[in-house]
Amino acid sequence: MSEKPGARAAGRQIRTIFVSDVHLGCMHSRADEFLEFLKSHEPQSLYLVGDLIDGWKLRKKWRWPQSYNAIFDRVEELSDNGTEIFYTPGNHDKFLRDFGKSFGFVTLSDEFVHITADGRRFLIIHGDQFDKFETGAQWLSVLGSFAYDVLLTANTLFNRLLKRNDQTKFALSSAVKSRVKQLMRFISDYEQKLASHARQKLCEGIICGHIHAPNILDIDGINYCNTGDWVEHCSALIEYSDGEMEIVYFDQEIPAIQKQIFKTPSAELNALPHEYAEVELSGLLARFLKRCHPLRLIRR
Repeated sequence: MSEKPGARAAGRQIRTIFVSDVHLGCMHSRADEFLEFLKSHEPQSLYLVGDLIDGWKLRKKWRWPQSYNAIFDRVEELSDNGTEIFYTPGNHDKFLRDFGKSFGFVTLSDEFVHITADGRRFLIIHGDQFDKFETGAQWLSVLGSFAYDVLLTANTLFNRLLKRNDQTKFALSSAVKSRVKQLMRFISDYEQKLASHARQKLCEGIICGHIHAPNILDIDGINYCNTGDWVEHCSALIEYSDGEMEIVYFDQEIPAIQKQIFKTPSAELNALPHEYAEVELSGLLARFLKRCHPLRLIRR
């Protein structure tokens, strides 16, 4: 499968797109930008690497603008055009972990193994399973999520002020992350744990999300890739047709790469378990949620 006509004209061929942490339901979700990004590409495979839906926020206050429906409709359209859709749930949409192996054209699993065009094995996982706060002290994770929202709100107000003065936007939450030693130590520990997990699974690399920190690193011979998020960074991980990986950002011009697309298996999967609220939604999401009643789980 190739890019859309405009992308082909630019000479780009994208084989796989990995995105995570869109947080639909959160007031800070950059859903419009994410929808525009999805409309710009038609990859062979699309991996939704967790926290596409923010069940934590929806449980407190139902917020579902039309743009969210449009995102699910676009995912369905991609599938109709031949894109394989894989979804590994995260901690904010973990109700989907009880869903089973697949629903229609969406394949669900806690982990996938993706084979790149150049034959490398990459483990795909959201990553919350390796967050010591999420697994050992969830109240701290919830508190951290609240503090993060406060930072994002302050950042929005701050950038409005900068815009009035014709000054460049400032990423306050990213600046705080880079200056707080405990946070940097947490991120480093998280990266190391995931790299070790990939090694145990006999993979050359790992692709994850969760911590909203887009990055590509070599950790003791393991390729660690974090897709970032669509709350502050608007980033995605892209695999080109020769197997090369790159983090891209919304509105960034993707460099031209013209290589033959190698026909290799796109994923091997591990199965899962099941349970879910009906809601009047259109397209894919209506069918996706109708049988499984997720709002019942979200509102517990």
